[in-house]
Amino acid sequence: MTSKLKIQSLESLREEMTAVAKGLRPAPPDAHVPSFNSLETVARLLTKENRQLLSLIRDRKPQSVAELAQLSGRSQPNLTRTLNKLEAVGFVAMRLHGRQKAPTAVISKLTIEINPYSENDTLRLKQNAKPIIA
Repeated sequence: MTSKLKIQSLESLREEMTAVAKGLRPAPPDAHVPSFNSLETVARLLTKENRQLLSLIRDRKPQSVAELAQLSGRSQPNLTRTLNKLEAVGFVAMRLHGRQKAPTAVISKLTIEINPYSENDTLRLKQNAKPIIA
């Protein structure tokens, strides 16, 4: 399964939302799709540390955020903030495992499509056929 994320400047998003709110045009079909304001934003999210974290989630399948904190050596508050960001863009999903939340790897591949003539770039996320559920 593949899903798509948008690259859209904040100014462009603001103009789009204002026009839709004023009834000047209908909402675009991809209005529900999460967006980044630049490719640089995506790059900042996919740091070496965060990519290592995604690998730990995929390979070790931690049963809780506390277990992932122990595996990664990161503090739990820092880890929770990072997981919230990764979940918001669809890179991980948080599942209930007993009474605790456990992160689950959701994507298997990220493809960036760059339009060299505009800011209409896209990200395609190839999701795991079956989400890895602990």
